[in-house]
Amino acid sequence: MSEAAVPANGIETGYYVPKRRILSQEDLKRFEASPVYADYMGFLEQLNQAVLDTPTRTECDRTPVIDHLVTLLDTLKQWCDEIQPDEHRTRFGNPAFRLWYDRLTERGPELLKGLVSDEAIPEVARYLQESFGNQERIDYGTGHEANFMAFLLCLKKLSLIRDEDARAVVLLVFFKYIEVMRHLQFSYWLEPAGSHGVWGLDDYHFLPFLFGSSQLRGHKHLRPKSIHNKDIIEEYAKDYMYLACIQFVNSVKTESLRWHSPMLDDISGVKTWDKVNQGMLKMYRAEVLGKLPIMQHFMFGSLLAFDGGSDRAEDEATCGDHAHVHALGQELPTCCGMRIPSAFGAAAAAQDATAATHARRLPFD
Repeated sequence: MSEAAVPANGIETGYYVPKRRILSQEDLKRFEASPVYADYMGFLEQLNQAVLDTPTRTECDRTPVIDHLVTLLDTLKQWCDEIQPDEHRTRFGNPAFRLWYDRLTERGPELLKGLVSDEAIPEVARYLQESFGNQERIDYGTGHEANFMAFLLCLKKLSLIRDEDARAVVLLVFFKYIEVMRHLQFSYWLEPAGSHGVWGLDDYHFLPFLFGSSQLRGHKHLRPKSIHNKDIIEEYAKDYMYLACIQFVNSVKTESLRWHSPMLDDISGVKTWDKVNQGMLKMYRAEVLGKLPIMQHFMFGSLLAFDGGSDRAEDEATCGDHAHVHALGQELPTCCGMRIPSAFGAAAAAQDATAATHARRLPFD
């Protein structure tokens, strides 16, 4: 048995609890040339193509697997309503998120029963657990989003998600996941992971912009510059993920996109959604899958197999008040980045205690 393979529940099953294997720039280069990288990007491109010129509210075939995943995500959202945020005066993450995360850790495997075989649950559940943020830092970013895609890819490798389910995976499952994440961000003021959020798109996500730009490819009237038209955003946000993301950003920050989201402002100058979508794919490769601070937290087991090749196993290092995997040769401050307050927390901190349960627009600073 290789160093990377840890038997699920200590039992030899062929499935393994995933481990972090990208610990250096050399590991990252190996990953980019690996079959699992090709599998991940192939899956992403398949989903991207499946929603080409397809509004969010388009009817999709619902299989029992799709229904199970939607119900699972609804359950996670319900937990958020049950576990109320602590009353505290801070611009940063709400510690009640840790209680929500504890419940996910404890009950996540149970939510997969009836969907995944008992032998595979420990492996698949780890990806699910890592999809919703970091328990200690109370933050969320593109690395967690990537773990959700890895979770879905595991289901595809287990033949639970079929090629013909791709459209439903995006429009029903992934869109529901974004809904849950916005609820968590709103309720617990999750901080943006890293010091630059999601590389200039919004504070948390990347993939809704990718899939959303594919949805808009071929649209007869809407153009990338349409994101500056408030009436268009209001009318079409429910039909296109890209516009829904713009609506979200505008709901929590004042001023124009030019000031608080310059990357989105620059992208709006591109002529066609085809070009935007192509650029998003390139950007995702470079700024998410190509960044060690993000990918050092990605995990590999038997379904998504990769052995980085570093001379030693993952290191647990202390950064501030928490421990985490520390990429080899990387300085500690770079690893986690400067803490950035949640936009929700920053807004509520300026209001009275009742504002903790309501979003407020805030000036960009």
